[in-house]
Amino acid sequence: MTVLAAAIVPHPPIILPEVGRGEEQKIQKTIDAYREAARRIAVLNPDTVIIASPHATLYGDYFHISPGEGAQGGLRQFGIPNLTVTVSYDGEFVQTLSEMAARRGLPAGTLGEREKALDHGTLIPVRFLQEQGVTCPMVRIGLSGLSLLEHYRLGQCIAAAAANLNRRVVFVASGDLSHKLTVEGPYGFAAEGPEFDREVTEAITGGDFLRLMTFPEDFCEAAAECGLRSFVIMAGALDGRTVQPELLSYEGTFGVGYAVGIFTVTGSDDSRRFDVSYERQERERLSRIKAQEDVYVRLARLSLETYLRTGMYASLPDDLPAELRQRKAGVFVSLKKQGRLRGCIGTILPVTESVAAEVMRNAVSAGTEDPRFDPVTERELADLTYSVDVLAEPEAIESANQLDVKRYGVIVTSGRKRGLLLSNLEGVRTVNEQISIALEKAGIAPGQPYSLERFEVVRHT
Repeated sequence: MTVLAAAIVPHPPIILPEVGRGEEQKIQKTIDAYREAARRIAVLNPDTVIIASPHATLYGDYFHISPGEGAQGGLRQFGIPNLTVTVSYDGEFVQTLSEMAARRGLPAGTLGEREKALDHGTLIPVRFLQEQGVTCPMVRIGLSGLSLLEHYRLGQCIAAAAANLNRRVVFVASGDLSHKLTVEGPYGFAAEGPEFDREVTEAITGGDFLRLMTFPEDFCEAAAECGLRSFVIMAGALDGRTVQPELLSYEGTFGVGYAVGIFTVTGSDDSRRFDVSYERQERERLSRIKAQEDVYVRLARLSLETYLRTGMYASLPDDLPAELRQRKAGVFVSLKKQGRLRGCIGTILPVTESVAAEVMRNAVSAGTEDPRFDPVTERELADLTYSVDVLAEPEAIESANQLDVKRYGVIVTSGRKRGLLLSNLEGVRTVNEQISIALEKAGIAPGQPYSLERFEVVRHT
């Protein structure tokens, strides 16, 4: 046995009558579709239901699988004191899944539980399932800050564990879509919100899981999506399987996208191994990027790759243009992996004898010394993309009115505390956002006085 079916479901507390108190009727299509999905799961009579929730324990570099015999939860935080949902956990499945993940080098397991009680991203699907008579043990899995590919591979481990234990398994991917569909909604509006929901609902309708894995990171952030990583774990659990996809409903009534979709397994198909397709596309994309890198970026890549492979700093190439050899400037080197920041270190003012030396020094630092990340490994080098920002001399300004997030970077200073944010960054749309992030990076508390400087940047990719 293995995974029989999977479902995508939302988790708005307002969908429950105890919370909605009549407002839930505004998303009646979602309620009806939810009940239908739960009914179909009940008909399959699964041995185990796996639920992935964005609101379960989450780590940047680890998939948390809830331990123990079971858990219960309620909605006290939403003003509902008397609602309780209880589940039992499939401990044998949890153990086997943890072992499968370890064999594949995936950081997943039962360590680090921060909250035993069921989160609402788990509780709400469970409530609908139990109403339809689904009482089998469950496995609750949190998402992580790891790549979409690693989420997909965790899904593959789930399918392998199901086969190993001869379990009849249904996977439930809990997650809302965009939180930025309307101006009136709780999170406001972004043009990417409706576009994200259109893309996802089309992918659900067509069973196109590769599409879910290839959305740009900045697009997802701008849309304020919730459940994409749940959906990608689901895709991995259905790896190599043919499915009958059906989008049962979609609504965005409250400014947040709610989709209900179900995928019934109908057979096997090696062409639906989407990790293989994704890796091929990613290799082709990286190859195109590398072929177009300018001399600044090639120098940064040379520096980090040489250091990680040999333990030695690279020698300065002899054929560099004069602008790199003779000019001095502050330089920031940024690394990304699969669209996500992997390291960024720089200097506001030059500390070496040339821009070239600044690039080489900061490239190694970005890969090995950024305190937000583990050091880059040699194995990751082929997956990295680089950008190099060369900074003009900063100039003091009197107010934020003299800033432009596209043109100028900003430096904030309060006593010995100093923070910098580059210009034209993904997801930074306003001057207020730019200053706020710089203040946070500097550790300058709200209300504390600070001065402003701006600088222009030439970005090399």
